[in-house]
Amino acid sequence: MPTLLDVLPDPDTVLDLEPEELAGFVIQFLHSLSPQDRSAQLMRNNFGGSLFYVAHHAPPAYQGLSDDKREKIKQAAMEAWFWLEREGFLAPEPGPNRDTFFITKRGQRVKNAIDLAAIRKADFLPRKLLHPLIAEKTRSLFLRGDYDTAVFQAFKEVEVAVRETGKFQATDLGVDLMRKAFDAVKGPLRDQSRPKAEREALAHLFAGAIGLYKNPSSHRKVALEAEETVEILLLASHLLRIVDSTTIKT
Repeated sequence: MPTLLDVLPDPDTVLDLEPEELAGFVIQFLHSLSPQDRSAQLMRNNFGGSLFYVAHHAPPAYQGLSDDKREKIKQAAMEAWFWLEREGFLAPEPGPNRDTFFITKRGQRVKNAIDLAAIRKADFLPRKLLHPLIAEKTRSLFLRGDYDTAVFQAFKEVEVAVRETGKFQATDLGVDLMRKAFDAVKGPLRDQSRPKAEREALAHLFAGAIGLYKNPSSHRKVALEAEETVEILLLASHLLRIVDSTTIKT
């Protein structure tokens, strides 16, 4: 019977991985088992306790390890297991034996570490918090890791919405468009119910966001991480909702 050690990277790499990263190897291993072997390995105690049960069958990298290192690897594997439980990839079998688990529907969709990384990335993007148009235009870009294009696309939608709502010309672009649209005195998208200082601040907000996030992405490569990209997409969503709620002023 194969063991988890057969699919793991080298011991030092395993100990450097976060539980959610190691979990990809665990779910890959569980999927690789025959139905008979899977029933044994899907017992929580068996899974951790039997990792080094037949030491001479372990891959070369895992032979001759110190007891301390073996224990740390078992602990890392169990942390990954519990992460899979918490995230709904594994669940206890119905019945009195709460130590026996099964792979859930969510877990059935994840066959290896690559699949799990994609799921984690998708979960990282809070689609329910995004404006529907931003979600539609940027989700696939985000999942591919094309973060700068996702940001550019999001703020392009903000720019288009401002131009169309304010009935501007196609030649009205970028920061200048935002300044015109939200001008505190005569901007068609100004919120007359707000004090003048707040109307001016809103114009600064839109102009600054377009200048900072749309324009650089359209001119050069911008190095962005996933976390920062999510924050920027949420800002674009907030701005687009402001435009949605705006009535034209004359």
